[in-house]
Amino acid sequence: MTPAPGAGGEEVKKKRKRRRSRSKSSQRSHPKNSQPQNRPKKPYAKRVDEVSAGGLVVDSSGTKGLLIGRIDAKDAKRERLLWSLPKGHIETGETPEQAAVREVKEETGIESQIDKSLGVIDFWFMAGGKRIHKTVHHFLFKETGGKIAPQVSEVDDVRWFPLEEIVEKLAYPDEKKLIARSKDLIS
Repeated sequence: MTPAPGAGGEEVKKKRKRRRSRSKSSQRSHPKNSQPQNRPKKPYAKRVDEVSAGGLVVDSSGTKGLLIGRIDAKDAKRERLLWSLPKGHIETGETPEQAAVREVKEETGIESQIDKSLGVIDFWFMAGGKRIHKTVHHFLFKETGGKIAPQVSEVDDVRWFPLEEIVEKLAYPDEKKLIARSKDLIS
């Protein structure tokens, strides 16, 4: 049924059309995921790229691997250690190999030499309000000397573990995968 002319049918249609076009234009200027113009935009976390080097040191008998332990920050009792491979930042002018040997010595007290590369892993994490993209060069080392001595400012414990237990001891999935993939290189 069509309303009689002048009964308001045409005006109602025009009003609806105007409302629709206004709501479409307001959607274009303020999509659902954007903030209204009068609110300040939240700053993005600054991206920082970091490059480190380290790896797995195998003892002189060829049966044990060296890991560093740090207290888990999420453990309220501060008792649980997270075990990982020793590693640290590459300093200006250093190669990944030079940094890896230096960092292993600094963090563990053990002197070593690189046997071969285990590969490179990279990952993202947040720290201090920054998005950090970290790339880590990993190597397989042979122990050449030194005495276990955890680096006081960064490491809570250093221990030798049987090579067959290393993967299960490691706290971080990327390191677990790297060492599991490298088992044939280690034995």
